[in-house]
Amino acid sequence: MAKGEGAESGSAAGLLPTSILQVGERPAQVKKEQKKKQQLSICNKLCYAVGGAPYQVTGCALGFFLQIYLLDVAQVDPFSASIILFVGRAWDAFTDPLVGFCISKSSWTRLGRLMPWIIFSTPLAIIAYFLIWFVPDFPQGQALWYLLFYCLFQTLVTCFHVPYSALTMFISTEQSERDSATAYRMTVEVLGTVLGTAIQGQIVGQADMPCLEDPSDSAVALEDANRTQSITSLRETQNAYLLAAGVIASIYVICAVILVLGVREQREPYESQQAEPMSFFRGLRLVMSHGPYVRLIAGFLFTSLAFMLVEGNFALFCTYTLGFRNEFQNLLLAIMLSATFTIPLWQWFLTRFGKKTAVYVGISSAVPFLILVALMESNLIVTYVVAVAAGISVAAAFLLPWSMLPDVIDDFHLKQPHSHGTEPIFFSFYVFFTKFASGVSLGVSTLSLDFAGYRTRGCSQPAPVRFTLKMLVTMAPIALILLGLLLFKLYPIDEEKRRQNKKALQALREEASSSGCSDTDSTELASIL
Repeated sequence: MAKGEGAESGSAAGLLPTSILQVGERPAQVKKEQKKKQQLSICNKLCYAVGGAPYQVTGCALGFFLQIYLLDVAQVDPFSASIILFVGRAWDAFTDPLVGFCISKSSWTRLGRLMPWIIFSTPLAIIAYFLIWFVPDFPQGQALWYLLFYCLFQTLVTCFHVPYSALTMFISTEQSERDSATAYRMTVEVLGTVLGTAIQGQIVGQADMPCLEDPSDSAVALEDANRTQSITSLRETQNAYLLAAGVIASIYVICAVILVLGVREQREPYESQQAEPMSFFRGLRLVMSHGPYVRLIAGFLFTSLAFMLVEGNFALFCTYTLGFRNEFQNLLLAIMLSATFTIPLWQWFLTRFGKKTAVYVGISSAVPFLILVALMESNLIVTYVVAVAAGISVAAAFLLPWSMLPDVIDDFHLKQPHSHGTEPIFFSFYVFFTKFASGVSLGVSTLSLDFAGYRTRGCSQPAPVRFTLKMLVTMAPIALILLGLLLFKLYPIDEEKRRQNKKALQALREEASSSGCSDTDSTELASIL
């Protein structure tokens, strides 16, 4: 009997393909192959991380130098310059959900669903960026020129950054691999911030204007300064800005090419079984009603606002309150280098102790040093120590939101298993709220300094301005950090919940893969018979 069964099996083996006979073994093999496939090499992670540099390099250059460029180099009047900066930031925030909507409606291609946005927006973005730093010959329409190209660049860089942010969910289905890739990305983004500051600062440092000793004679002093500055010198300064724009645009292109060539967008197995993508507004309603996402956004909104208040007023605080006019770039470099070197430490910490614990320890670590800054007298050595310590907390603020957001999306997919294509909505609205916080910090700071009696281009400021700057850099951020940490107590996804979600999603993927294999084998068997 056994011999007969063996002969029958051998006969079947001669007629049917091995793939049909081993259907029962296929899921185990598929599981091994998938696990191997989901492992990202260091090269893949580095190529993915490099894609985060363009946004940070250009954003840093615009954030620190666009205002002084408009006023002193392009010689746009202050009112028009304020309109350009405010409208540009408002438009930048608006474009994030708009681009998220367009991405959610786009279909998969040979290159993926997100990569085409990155590829086609890059050449247009670098042209718009370069034209921001170009001084046109027609003085009457200069304000409109800068407003147009600033808003256009913000739109195009959003078309790059929103799909790049959502790409986190499509480079691997493994949480540990995504977390590791995010740590690489945050390290490169912090380096991008340092690079943007260094390139722009070194090349265009000559564009700095001297301060005015006596504010009552500001008009006369300004007129004399304009007379003594030759047209040739102004042209050299304009060329310096164009050179810096060219260098940064080149970095943008190189990073985009590395990202496209080194990263492959992966599609979820169960997502490919969907007949139709979900509509944007239905997806938005589901996303905004997802409790963990709302709590995460609320917590990071306040902590982001705290760090942006420090960032936006740091130069003025160092110059006028601490009296370190010539040390601003060095202190900024100390903060960013400290953040760069400590991101791997925070990646290890969140893996070892959990992400919620990392939030509490990392972000709250800034509070003692902010208190020290508020209480101490001007001391350069202590300020450098505080800058290095602040960089440690900045690293946590950089890394943790992007590391926790994929966990929220995984939780959403488990609760809404038929809701796919919502990843751009999650990422675009997180970026929207972050930029909203940036706009609020800019408005509050400017208004507060105006009420305090800020003197434009003064070598010194009155006591109310110095006190206001100290409050904006120390006590206000402390209050916002504590409020944000309080909101994080309501965030429900701890390490145990994350492990449960990981197992459930893995089972869902294996079931989808197994189902796909069975369907393929049944088709092969039917065609043979």
